[in-house]
Amino acid sequence: QVQLVESGGGLVQPGGSLRLSCAVSGKIFNIYDMGWYRQAPGKQRELVAGIAKAGTTNYADSVKGRFTISRDNAKNTVSLQMNSLKPEDTAVYYCNALIEKEYYTIASNYWGQGTQVTVSS
Repeated sequence: QVQLVESGGGLVQPGGSLRLSCAVSGKIFNIYDMGWYRQAPGKQRELVAGIAKAGTTNYADSVKGRFTISRDNAKNTVSLQMNSLKPEDTAVYYCNALIEKEYYTIASNYWGQGTQVTVSS
């Protein structure tokens, strides 16, 4: 059973920083793209940042220059460093990974349970 477990959310003041981490466990042959999504109340889930296995990254325009995504392929982890946080960053943040469980099988998307990030004074 593949599991994605997030940590690091919480309450922070505007301008502050938080670091989210996600650890992937279970029967895994290969992890391709990994990423962080977020969903604010009343809004659709949106991509915040993504990272390919080779390290290529992409970011939502709203977080460019403030957020940094990274991954450790040896440890099957992905992190999101969030700086200069704004109230509009408030949302539930979800870890996502495209995982091939066994050799030569179709990779599937897996999600974490979500972690709340609240930016407020």
